[in-house]
Amino acid sequence: MTAYAIGHIRPESMNEDVLRYIEEIQATMDPFGGRFLVHGRQVEVMEGAWPGTIVMIAFPDLEGARAWYASAPYQALIPLRADHIAGDIILVDGVPADYDASKTAAALREAAGL
Repeated sequence: MTAYAIGHIRPESMNEDVLRYIEEIQATMDPFGGRFLVHGRQVEVMEGAWPGTIVMIAFPDLEGARAWYASAPYQALIPLRADHIAGDIILVDGVPADYDASKTAAALREAAGL
């Protein structure tokens, strides 16, 4: 099942370290089948507040996403970003193609006794 690395980043300024990170990140993702879905695009806030931008990377599975993040090449790049840009990074499993939210609601309803 597809898994995602999602970054909510709040860049304040551009510098050589950040540019190097951007230039080199794809090569760290390639061995794990990672590909950008969203990269630094401005968001359109519909509810609440969302300072910054978002990055979404798809991987074939959660194990691959974890292996990419833990890989020596990516770990070496992290300080180039993290030392200059505030942000939050998460890994999350996607849902299957036949996912039905009403089935999830029914299970939650049953578990809550409602």
